[in-house]
Amino acid sequence: MPQSKKKKTESRSNRSKKNKKQYKVRNWKEYNEALVNRGRILVQISMEALEKWEEEQKDKKKPGRPKKFSDLAIETALTFGQVFHLPLRTTEGVVSSILELMGTDKRSPDYTTLSIRGKDLSINMRTRPMRENLHIAVDSTGVKVFGEGEWKVRKHGYSKRRTWLEVHLGVDEETGDILVGEVTDNTVHDSEMVEPLLSQIPEEHPVSQFSGDGAYDTKNCYDALEARDIPKITIPPQKNARIWKHGNSKGKPHPRDENLREIREKGRRQWKIDNDYHRRSLSETAMFRLKTIFGDKVPARIFENQRNQLLLRLKMLNRMTLLGMPDSYVVE
Repeated sequence: MPQSKKKKTESRSNRSKKNKKQYKVRNWKEYNEALVNRGRILVQISMEALEKWEEEQKDKKKPGRPKKFSDLAIETALTFGQVFHLPLRTTEGVVSSILELMGTDKRSPDYTTLSIRGKDLSINMRTRPMRENLHIAVDSTGVKVFGEGEWKVRKHGYSKRRTWLEVHLGVDEETGDILVGEVTDNTVHDSEMVEPLLSQIPEEHPVSQFSGDGAYDTKNCYDALEARDIPKITIPPQKNARIWKHGNSKGKPHPRDENLREIREKGRRQWKIDNDYHRRSLSETAMFRLKTIFGDKVPARIFENQRNQLLLRLKMLNRMTLLGMPDSYVVE
């Protein structure tokens, strides 16, 4: 690298470090207690789950062997395995030991039952009531399915089976809760998932603002948002964007065109400030927490199991958020 270019790079790096804001947590005691509570057994195995551990036999004439364990019991055991990074056989053994220590006569589902029943679970990731007038920030992240070691990749390259899944999620910008989430393969574009994600929010809970990055700057995305009648859409148009609906056209202006005109007038940075676009980073924070706490790999081999394992992780993130979050402030 030339000396002048190297000096410019170093000066830019020093300047960014100097201008970087420093934060401190003002509720460290409460947040520390919340971090400790994440590891408590009763956070994963609640008394409600123990009361409804066995499946109620309602229809005795139904053919086939009746279910022994309830869906709540299966979800509880699988959640325990995801939080503590346990394979299914180890999950069975650990849950059995915990049930014995709790003084209950309940039995743990065996690993085969966990694998089979784990495909058909219906997971509700919300842990508290949904607010009104939601501002949703959406994004996606990749999760490895078939991981490979660094030595193997360096020596032989990536194998043909190497692939990943996409986790799409939407975060409430005020509470940090993950309100909606879905899992797809890596061929699905982010903008294609806007309608499926919004369909998870009941109609009686209006969405006042939708924020996403430039990947959502597509016509099918705006069609889905307009169908839901969302008044404020903060998606930055591409830098070479053009007006879709000119002023002499009939009907009201297109929301994307309004954003584009405002950006041309104020500048992209000021537009982001005026429209609270920076709150979209909460979705990136949620994805960072997802990978930091649970890792960036999913162990299951069947897509249905992989999907439910990832949705269980999102649900546990909401439960951890409910226990307590840091209240930080900028150090002057």
